[in-house]
Amino acid sequence: MNPSERIDQLIAELTDWRGKTLASIRKTILEADREIIEEWKWMGSPVWSHDGMIAVGNAHKDKVKLTFSHGPSLPDSDKLFNAGLGGNAWRAIDFFEGDKINERALKNLVRAAVDYNQIKLKRKAPAGTRAKVHKSKK
Repeated sequence: MNPSERIDQLIAELTDWRGKTLASIRKTILEADREIIEEWKWMGSPVWSHDGMIAVGNAHKDKVKLTFSHGPSLPDSDKLFNAGLGGNAWRAIDFFEGDKINERALKNLVRAAVDYNQIKLKRKAPAGTRAKVHKSKK
């Protein structure tokens, strides 16, 4: 079973509001960037990536948690982050029953995460690669 099928299965098994919420979060993330890849990690967690990890989703007893790697480095003008605010590497959004997902703001946050990953990749590029890229811009 591929990761997308595993995520489908997880959502189907969550027969209450958490399944619908996770499905809506997933749809919004995938709409934010066509190149996002779905993965299945940590023995049962949906993960969305593009040039590095963007976020991991988990259904808990009373909430659905969407945790962004590099969350503290992302602009959050809509104040979506409401959990893990003291962390240095991760920030999360906890969705509770009845919460409405701000799709526009979530898409902006996902796009910011992709941008962050791409900038980080460029910094890690070997020096010769950076020089060639720099020269081609002139």
